[in-house]
Amino acid sequence: MVNRNAPRHTSATTNGGTADEPGARGSRGIQSIEVGGQLLRVLVRSGAALPLKDLARAAGMTPAKAHPYLVSFGKLGLIEQDRVSGHYGLGPLALQLGLIGLQQVDPVRLAVAELPALAQTVRCTVSAAVWGPVGPIIVHVEHGPTPVHVAMRHGTPASLRHTGTGKIFAAFAPAATVAEALAREGEAQALQDAAFAAELEAIRRAGLSRVRDELLPGISAMAVPVFDGFGRVVLAIAAIAPSALLDLDPHGAPARVLREAAERLSNRLGYCGV
Repeated sequence: MVNRNAPRHTSATTNGGTADEPGARGSRGIQSIEVGGQLLRVLVRSGAALPLKDLARAAGMTPAKAHPYLVSFGKLGLIEQDRVSGHYGLGPLALQLGLIGLQQVDPVRLAVAELPALAQTVRCTVSAAVWGPVGPIIVHVEHGPTPVHVAMRHGTPASLRHTGTGKIFAAFAPAATVAEALAREGEAQALQDAAFAAELEAIRRAGLSRVRDELLPGISAMAVPVFDGFGRVVLAIAAIAPSALLDLDPHGAPARVLREAAERLSNRLGYCGV
């Protein structure tokens, strides 16, 4: 007799091997868990509790199919149902897993691993910067095929007013923190500059900063923000190259590659977007 309630398995094989063989490249999984996991993904993306009908529809299944998964997830603490509205939201175990995951992930380590391939793809020097004690600080530089003669190394501060990296933090970091850092740079009046304010707003909309010949003649850069699970900017990833060689088109290939890299890193850090 076939047990219709038994978990269904999925497997991938290569070179004629099976997933159970030692060294097989394919990995075996439980399909029912993967299907039910779509409900968790929907709740993560929505950021709010949902009624059964809406939750099931967004996960591509009927309410009757979704309900048993929700019952099991509820017993585990991954999902909980509001007693008043009946809506389903993430449960205490899901929250605990998220917090522990955030504690275990190092943004800089993830960025450093990403930069070598990024430098080869955009064919120029790339860098990662964090917010330091007094403002943006470059923590890693990866040189690409195109040489750029800029005195940039680990520990170099980035101007909030005049660099692509700095403008990312100026646009996305807390306003009070940015104001203090600008004052230390001797740029306190920048916050009253209508052109600078408009530029920062454009950066927020585009998710990208661009500078051409601004700090150094003949050098251009573009940068993108990386966010953590709380929506805070934790890194700026930048590409730097001679102005004649760097395509600053916000819809061009370098911008697309940078945004994709930032999105991957943000996802790893638990960011779900807005």
